[in-house]
Amino acid sequence: MNKTTIALLILSVIIAGGLSYFQYFYRAKSKSKMTKLLAFLRFLSVFGLLLLLINPIVSRSSFETIKTPLPIIVDNSSSIVDLKANEIAQDVYTKLASNSKLKDKFDVQSYSFDSEFQPSETFDFKGTQTNIDEVAKNLKSINKNLTFPTVLISDGNQTSGSDYVFSFDVNNKVYPLVVGDTTTYLDLKINQINVNKYAFHKNKFPVEVFLQYAGTKSVTANFAISQGNNVLNKQSVSFSPSNKSAVINVLLPADKTGLQIFNASLTSSESEKNTYNNSKKFAVEIIDQKTEVAIISAINHPDIGALKRGIETNAQRKVTILKPNQISDLNKYNVLVIYQPNGTYKQVFDANKNLKINTWIITGLNTDFGFLSQQQDQIDFKMSNQKEDYLTNFDSDFNLFAIDNLGFENFPPLENPFGTITPNENTSTLLSSRIRNVDTEQPLLTFFDNQGKRNAYLFGENIWKWRAHSYVDKKSFEEFDVFLDKTIQFLASNDSKKSLIVNHERFYNSGDALEITAQYFNKNYEFDEKARLTIAVTNTKSKQVKRYDLLKTNNSFKVNLDGLSAGQYSFSVKELNSNASYSSRFEILDFDIEKQFVNPDLNKLKQLASQTNGAVFVPNQVDNLIKTLLENEDYKAIQKSIVKKTPLIDWVWLLVLIAITLASEWFLRKYNGLL
Repeated sequence: MNKTTIALLILSVIIAGGLSYFQYFYRAKSKSKMTKLLAFLRFLSVFGLLLLLINPIVSRSSFETIKTPLPIIVDNSSSIVDLKANEIAQDVYTKLASNSKLKDKFDVQSYSFDSEFQPSETFDFKGTQTNIDEVAKNLKSINKNLTFPTVLISDGNQTSGSDYVFSFDVNNKVYPLVVGDTTTYLDLKINQINVNKYAFHKNKFPVEVFLQYAGTKSVTANFAISQGNNVLNKQSVSFSPSNKSAVINVLLPADKTGLQIFNASLTSSESEKNTYNNSKKFAVEIIDQKTEVAIISAINHPDIGALKRGIETNAQRKVTILKPNQISDLNKYNVLVIYQPNGTYKQVFDANKNLKINTWIITGLNTDFGFLSQQQDQIDFKMSNQKEDYLTNFDSDFNLFAIDNLGFENFPPLENPFGTITPNENTSTLLSSRIRNVDTEQPLLTFFDNQGKRNAYLFGENIWKWRAHSYVDKKSFEEFDVFLDKTIQFLASNDSKKSLIVNHERFYNSGDALEITAQYFNKNYEFDEKARLTIAVTNTKSKQVKRYDLLKTNNSFKVNLDGLSAGQYSFSVKELNSNASYSSRFEILDFDIEKQFVNPDLNKLKQLASQTNGAVFVPNQVDNLIKTLLENEDYKAIQKSIVKKTPLIDWVWLLVLIAITLASEWFLRKYNGLL
């Protein structure tokens, strides 16, 4: 307490004592025991009130020693076991973590990592992925704004995440302790295969394969891609100490539909320590999705060419341009684009009433809206003979298919007769119209989806100007052509809305995250958060069945099936309240990325140490590492003074004391007839 507070306390004693003396001794002229007791109670009450106003603070000083953090981080992935270094890694960690001198100087922190980073003092070396980049991110967060060393016990082989060399803070030294045999062995390896997950039937799909070699002599290897007993591609590849990698590009035929499994292999006459990485399976789902589109137009217009070129950007679309009087057989077409219909189109509409082919109707200045009203009942038209330019607004709530806003609001206007367009059915409008700055609240591009029958309407001609405008803005037709492709894709599919939608891949690699998501919609096609979804997964070979509940996330339900062994599986997702169900299958390919390594990545760890001004050590140099850490003068403990200020008396207890003294004084005075 400072001098002012002490002076106020003394003054409070004097004031409280003076008031008590004045009331009970000076005025009462009595010195009985009761008077003395009442005076004492009055003194306590007044002094307590003054003490409450002064609120004296007592300062207490203490000292705290803050040590420099020393994270000791152990690679808990299965590659440590494959390199026969798990026992060494455990011994090295134990020796470091239990060293008393290190504990005296540092705040020793123990962590482990595989795909995730977590505090741990025990290790099972069963991680299926290695993400050293995650270590760097977490250390920056945990020991923010501190200077500290890091001991990284690892083989340096990373299978996921960004390049860890540049992830660590360059101001904090990293001391990699390399576990595993650093002797270079001859090893041929398929490092990576790049291939699209999907390909189209009767096409060819590209496969890019990266091969890697470790060794000290020249080797000729045989590379092959096979499916079952059929070898689809075979070639020789030469490696040498100066040529340790190769890239193979192959075009494979998509002859069969469905999920196709392929095997890439790399072999030679040389013996290798690790042959697991000499082969790798990959899968491609072959889709038969050839779409025949007929553009039917009685007039010549730039829109026809723009639509044809844009739609045929997708090699799976074939566009045929027809006149209304040239129609012979519409049955071979998947989608009809009816451009500016009039009375000459009657044969087309009559034929399609039986075929029920999905259509995209585009209107314009040459459209006979009276005829169009007679041929369909989805929209009512009340049109004039006046031409109008219609600009557009994009509806971000459109959900029939995923589409980005291409800047439709800035596109040139479409021309259409002025009038009123009124949908008679539930419609999903992607683009609404406006005249200059006035919203008409009428559709410009709208879609109908009723029990699998799908139609689209575009109310305006000159869509070719949109494609040209998109090219000027983006220097490419790609974005606009994707918009056309998604429109045709929607119309080419006859699937009606389903209440239960399940998203999954047809194949997974062992060790990959295996998640299946689902959405359940009620009768109004609104996402039902109260749905109860379960999944039954059956191994088609062993017939073993596992059941799980799907857990709700933000806008879907999800289940994690990690831990399933390689093989083929069938599964069924069921909503328990409505009994809606979905069944399909997937395959887990036998591929363990952690078994791909024959040596630690010593060069990468050396690069990391150099980047952070640290040093690389091996297990028999643990004592040198300990000595380096202990002798480094940059890491000193800091003694920090902590001053805690607390009230001399807690105000709650002081109020209680004042209440007791005042009540006691009143009661005694009342009892003795002094009131």
